[in-house]
Amino acid sequence: MHDQTTEHLKLIQAVIARMAGNSFLLKGWTVTLSAALLALAAKDADRSFALVALYPAAAFWGLDAYYLRQERLFRALYDDVRRRGWDAVGGLEPFSLATKAYTKEAGAWGSALWRPTVVFVHAVVLATIVLVFVLTG
Repeated sequence: MHDQTTEHLKLIQAVIARMAGNSFLLKGWTVTLSAALLALAAKDADRSFALVALYPAAAFWGLDAYYLRQERLFRALYDDVRRRGWDAVGGLEPFSLATKAYTKEAGAWGSALWRPTVVFVHAVVLATIVLVFVLTG
């Protein structure tokens, strides 16, 4: 393997790690913010806090799916560079991070919404918010 290919793979891997880190942070923010708003809703028996919690929870779910899709795009680029070398990937310039050629492999953003790594945390949070909304009413 050429030194350039190794460096290109390291560059792509750094982007993948950043996307995974962002996804992890979003899950943490979802749980933290939702828990705080639900605590306020339960404390004051005020449904509006539970209703407000729906918006950031849904937004973070969408962002988490976005980061998962981006991570998949870069994983496809990584595999292509690994197999073919840094100078043979789709006519790209050396060390390119262009992922447009891999959109079919990565799937649509909407399909990322329903992947287990994304849906598990966010669906549970949204179900809890709805439950608190119903019970405080």
